[in-house]
Amino acid sequence: MLHSGMKADLLIKDAKIIDVFQNEIYQGNVAVKDGKIIGVGDYTEADEIVEANGAYLSPTMTDGHVHIESSMVSPAEFLKCLVARGVSTIIADPHEIANVCGIDGIEYIIDETKDLPAHVYVMLPSCVPCTPFETSGAILKASDYSEMIDYPQVLGLGEMMDFVGTVNRSKDILDKIDLAKKSNKVVDGHAPLLEGKSLDDYVLAGILTDHECSNVEEMKEKIRRGMYIQLREGTAAKNLEALIDGVTKDNINRCFFCTDDRHPADLLKDGNVDNNVRKAIRLGMEPLDAIKMATLIPTQCYGIKNSGAIAPGYAADFFLFENLNDIHAKSVYISGKKVAEDEKIIVDFPQKLSPKVLSKMKIRKFTLDDLKIKLNSNRVHVIKMERESLLTKKLEYEVEVEDGYFKFSDDGIRKIAVIERHTGASTIAIGLIKGYDIKNAAVGTTIAHDSHNLIVIGDNDQDMLNVIEKIDKMSGGMAISSNGKLEESLRLDIAGIMSSKSMLEVHEEINRLLDKAKELGVGDGIDPFMTLGFMALPVIPDIKMTDKGLFDVNEFKHIPLEVE
Repeated sequence: MLHSGMKADLLIKDAKIIDVFQNEIYQGNVAVKDGKIIGVGDYTEADEIVEANGAYLSPTMTDGHVHIESSMVSPAEFLKCLVARGVSTIIADPHEIANVCGIDGIEYIIDETKDLPAHVYVMLPSCVPCTPFETSGAILKASDYSEMIDYPQVLGLGEMMDFVGTVNRSKDILDKIDLAKKSNKVVDGHAPLLEGKSLDDYVLAGILTDHECSNVEEMKEKIRRGMYIQLREGTAAKNLEALIDGVTKDNINRCFFCTDDRHPADLLKDGNVDNNVRKAIRLGMEPLDAIKMATLIPTQCYGIKNSGAIAPGYAADFFLFENLNDIHAKSVYISGKKVAEDEKIIVDFPQKLSPKVLSKMKIRKFTLDDLKIKLNSNRVHVIKMERESLLTKKLEYEVEVEDGYFKFSDDGIRKIAVIERHTGASTIAIGLIKGYDIKNAAVGTTIAHDSHNLIVIGDNDQDMLNVIEKIDKMSGGMAISSNGKLEESLRLDIAGIMSSKSMLEVHEEINRLLDKAKELGVGDGIDPFMTLGFMALPVIPDIKMTDKGLFDVNEFKHIPLEVE
């Protein structure tokens, strides 16, 4: 057993130590042995002595809820970016890769990260598939998690998006929740604007957290019921500024930070939850409160023992920084070993690519005839995209028909096709969409929430076919074709949603794709790939496209393309 009289492996000397228990700063030394802190205060001897010279010493930070897949890089590459900035721990919900690869996808996340100088915990995805109205790569029931729930890396059940099913006590949902509760593990929530008795029933089912609050009153109502609230600052969803005034000295122990989804450009520019901390401070939060919300509180919520503080027996995970009002990691230590300097990693983060998550494309050969739309009437349902939004409108529209088939014209109507890529059935559904103003070109991607089938949009069949063939050849990814010629592409070799390349390489290739799409006519307020990827998600109103056809979210059923 460790004791304070042992000679330390590492001594951090003359640091301003952040005490997250009492929101204090005190001057002292920190002694480390075998990856653990053995003492704070008057320690002088160690094999290695680091002079802090009065710099601040903080516990490393935790992202309380994140989908690694949104970074579009491997878990190892993702962690390199975070650890360099003082974020050592993540609570990951591998919902996206599970929808493609099932249990194999979750195992891949755990296997690649378990030996890295970071701490990755997993919440088992609760909704695979997201809905029965699309074809995913897996269907995961409670029984599929019976062994995995007891893995030390697994902290519970991931965000329960089906709050209607939870409130109405769906057996499938309750089976999953009960599995987590029997193992004394956490169940994460996802309940935007849920209130009153429905919220009571949601909490009664066993839900502990929520990252979907959009205003202070909603936040207070959920904390009042004992929930933890995660203040989110992602790429698209940003709620920190709207919620920060709701954090008080009395409720701060129920509040912590998360990013949810963050893309390479934002990760490279501003980081992860370290960005939440800096923004919170800029908005007026006391720095020690912001640090506490990024360190101690998430570990308490999820029951991660001996983590998130600088105290005897705690993991020697900490970082030095200079400016309390603009926190940037100067050097980062994980288990007492220095892993980063000046926001740059100095140790290896090897990938472990599993064959089980590679080459996840199973589609037949398609022809131009497969992309034709046969119509008996010229009056059809059209998806109307909204700028700066994932919401759509359902239009009834009269289109041109030639020899019984839809004919492209100058009215802004484009074809949108979703191809099932998981089972080999290769079912294809084709609809019509307005607002994606690409000209003489087509764009496609296998990042198409939540089942991640292949989605393609274009104003001519040849470019659409080129994109389909290129993405199939790459075993998943993104591509653009214009005037019959392939222009740009990015291979996403990991499950068709992530790349084994470096984050910087992925960022640069995405920028080329975005620039080309904009050059070809995709207007402001429409992200050529992100917005397109959400056109397949049949839970965001009013109307979407899945591999099973056009889906009316308000009526909660598939509808025919032709107006009846």
